Amino acid sequence: MLEHGGNLNDVIQRFGRARADWLDLSTGLNPHCYPAPELSADVWHRLPETSQELCAAASHYYGAPQMLAVAGTQAAIQALPRLRPPSKVVVAAPSYAEHAHHWGQYGHTLRQVPYTELAGVVCDCDVMVVCNPNNPTGALIEPELLLNWAEQLAARGGWLIVDEAFADTVPQNSVVAWSGQEGLIVLRSVGKFFGLAGLRLGFVAASLPLLRQMEELLGPWAISSAAQQIGCAALRDSAWQGATRLSLTASGKRLNALLLQCGIQANGSALFQWWPEPYAEQFWLHMAERGILVRLFSQAGRGIRLGLPPDEVGWRRLAGALEEWVIRI
Repeated sequence: MLEHGGNLNDVIQRFGRARADWLDLSTGLNPHCYPAPELSADVWHRLPETSQELCAAASHYYGAPQMLAVAGTQAAIQALPRLRPPSKVVVAAPSYAEHAHHWGQYGHTLRQVPYTELAGVVCDCDVMVVCNPNNPTGALIEPELLLNWAEQLAARGGWLIVDEAFADTVPQNSVVAWSGQEGLIVLRSVGKFFGLAGLRLGFVAASLPLLRQMEELLGPWAISSAAQQIGCAALRDSAWQGATRLSLTASGKRLNALLLQCGIQANGSALFQWWPEPYAEQFWLHMAERGILVRLFSQAGRGIRLGLPPDEVGWRRLAGALEEWVIRI
């Protein structure tokens, strides 16, 4: 399996620091998760039934014609390569590594292409995968351009897959409203904006025939009853969503400004900041020695990604560690 953020067990063992002493900024999740409501009495007793209520709430919140609930977008990322014959696949680079990892299997021919060069290869692939906003860099592609690419690919039976896991704070950049057309597949996550990564809940927006194929492949009982109930509540709570969108946007700007004060020019989204760091391993170690876990990218797209601290104590810890880093280098 690939390495991801949030691996606290590994750093606890390596550095001997108690879990409560770690400031985990490695995942890019909202540090203030949606408050889960009280669950019904039989939630752990009955097998989970397919919830039309959940998909309706998701379609309304995201603005999609129809959606399929999945056990986190990871389930869809692993399933999609199995729903096509061997194809020529382009994955934008750098991006969430699981896309390239799974499209590199099942007989597909994989290329990883920098964001700035994607337009030139649309005509030479069957499938293109783009994260928008990108994870980890925060780069954005205009919806009009994505829809143009989707039309070109669909004309020859191809797919454009747009992973919008971090799009909740920039809904104007989403293409999910057009996901009913052939060849456009959009992935959305409840884990990032709502801070509910442990719920393992995501959604796929696509044409109905493709959603039915994926549902058959994933099998029964894909979403627990608890995840369905909590997901419905979160997706319907427009007051919480609006306040959170404003709060996260302000926090993202604050993080960017803090890094800039330390001479680090970063880019990102409301939930994280990223920059190419020539001393990436040393920076990761410097932070870990102070009980702060950040995301290290040591291969393609070499750099550092930081998420948002949960409180003022966390902001002060991060600021102090950054100031020490500046002095050190």
